[in-house]
Amino acid sequence: MKRLIAKMPFILLLALLSGCGYNTMQANEETVNAAWGNVESSYQRRADLVPNLVEVVKGYAKHEADTLKAVTEARAKVGSMQVSKDVLNNPASLNKFQQAQGELSGALSRLMVVVEKYPDLKANQNFMDLQKQLEGTENRINVARERYNQAVQVFNTSIRTFPNSLTNSLLLHLQRKESFKAEEGAKTAPKVKF
Repeated sequence: MKRLIAKMPFILLLALLSGCGYNTMQANEETVNAAWGNVESSYQRRADLVPNLVEVVKGYAKHEADTLKAVTEARAKVGSMQVSKDVLNNPASLNKFQQAQGELSGALSRLMVVVEKYPDLKANQNFMDLQKQLEGTENRINVARERYNQAVQVFNTSIRTFPNSLTNSLLLHLQRKESFKAEEGAKTAPKVKF
């Protein structure tokens, strides 16, 4: 009986640690980091495709230089941003990153309006292939953002619920992650004019 009583603190500590969530929180943070990597990969794919798209369009719509210039500048701005995983813990940096991506999306939308004005450009097979690739990439970006937001939600919940919150405050000190948010004006449907 004395042995059992002597071992009781160890057994109690073991029981507490088994439900502390330490490993779960670590795994959830790694899931967030992996999801963020997928978001970056999707943006990189788009950044790689844009120069090809611009070159094809330049050959057909030289007089739409302003639109092409806006796309090129937005792509350059996105390409010049050095984004690390630290951005996940810095809402201002994440917002800046999202704004740059939003500018590129807007420039690409204007480019698609140019395409509607020039039917011979739409008929060009190279352009059609690039347009499909770009559309697929935009879909991938959206899916990656959604998966990232889901991973952030799971992670944030895991560090805020008991007993994980206690483990986090005593041992890990993990911070909440920021989700992707809609851009300003995203609630208003865009108006397309031809």
